[in-house]
Amino acid sequence: QVQLVESGGGLVQPGGSLRLSCAASGSISSIYVMDWYRQAPGKQRELVAMSTSSGATNYADSVKGRFTISRDSAKNTVYLQMNSLRPEDAAVYYCHAVVQSTGVARPYNYWGQGTQVTVSS
Repeated sequence: QVQLVESGGGLVQPGGSLRLSCAASGSISSIYVMDWYRQAPGKQRELVAMSTSSGATNYADSVKGRFTISRDSAKNTVYLQMNSLRPEDAAVYYCHAVVQSTGVARPYNYWGQGTQVTVSS
C-alpha cells in the first residue's frame, strides 16, 4: 500500500505564492509519474502539472510560466511552486502518482487527500 500526503495549501492574496508538497510512502519500488491535479467547485478535475521519472515535465496552458513542478526522487516527494496566483487558481489540489510497489505485478494509481488553495484579497 502506498500513501500520498500533501501539504502547503492555504490562503494567499492574488499575486502571491504557495508551495505544495506531496510525499509518497509505503511499499514503493518505482514511481513513474508524480503530478498535480486541481478541482474547483462545479468543475472537473484537471491536470495542472506532470513530472515523469525521466525528468520530463508538462503543464496546463493556464499555469505555464507561473507554476513549477519539481521532484526529489530520493525522498519520493513532488513539489508544486505556484507564483503569481490568480483567483481562478483557487481549488483543491490533489497529488497523483503512478507507483510500482514491491512484489506487485503492475503499477497502480494513487491519490492524495487534497489540499485547499484559496486565492483572495
